[in-house]
Amino acid sequence: MTVSPHFLSETTPPAAATTEALGTLYGISLGPGNPDWITRGAWRILTGTARWAYPVRKQGGESVALTIANRAGLTTPADAIELHFPMSHDPLVLTRAWARAAEAILPTLLAGRDVAVLVEGDASTYATFQYLAAAVRERAPRIRVDTLPGVNSFTAAAAAAAIPLAAQEERIAVLPANYGLSLIETVLPHFETLILLKVKPLWPTLVAWLSERSLLAHALLAERIGMPDERILRGEALHDLADATLSYLALLILRNPNATPVGERIRGCRKKTAASPRTSVTVPASEAKPHESHAAVASPRNPGPQ
Repeated sequence: MTVSPHFLSETTPPAAATTEALGTLYGISLGPGNPDWITRGAWRILTGTARWAYPVRKQGGESVALTIANRAGLTTPADAIELHFPMSHDPLVLTRAWARAAEAILPTLLAGRDVAVLVEGDASTYATFQYLAAAVRERAPRIRVDTLPGVNSFTAAAAAAAIPLAAQEERIAVLPANYGLSLIETVLPHFETLILLKVKPLWPTLVAWLSERSLLAHALLAERIGMPDERILRGEALHDLADATLSYLALLILRNPNATPVGERIRGCRKKTAASPRTSVTVPASEAKPHESHAAVASPRNPGPQ
């Protein structure tokens, strides 16, 4: 069973309908690890008056998002709220966790204070924040939600490895690897670049699959990108790691040399329009300058007298 959040665009009220007394719920994208990737917009909110909230997988455990903020030199406020989001595929467990988190931050929002939810990576890409925001809006529809974009893990990995994700009109697909090899095999022929997230559960099988298809030379593994212990491996080096237990924060970038060619592309040129008719305007002799003709031609560059 797949649990999807309601689209916030369908429920977020127009600015005029927002009550000033209510706080704003911010999704603060922090990037995947390097504090230098925190945007100025995120920094402004984090150093303002908003109350922080940060996710943990285990109660009292480490928060990757909070660690990124701390590495940037920001001190965790004393009133920061810990939000527990367990690592589970059970829809009931997840729904209850989102509800508890929403109830934890709602009193602050209803009291008129902003809440800044720290998000590792980008808050719009496979982030728990979207589910939390939907749960908040279900309980208080007038709460304004503002998502601040950030660097995501796969663009950061490509930059760190100095490889392109796409050139000119190449195609990119982004998939969670835990959907399995069947979907990967279906999608791969149609894309020059395949990005697989959450490769940990499939890793030994994935390495064997890449080797069988002679694709190891075109694959790159990025683990905990932007963190002090980040690891980037490519090619045959992945064989040596086949039996290793990877971090949850591991992804694979595969450049596909066998992508199926596409047909004729639709070009984005504007349709040429017929030239405007040239209109003659007679200038009275009394107004003409000595070096000017008594006739002026109106054109796009010379529109004539205004």
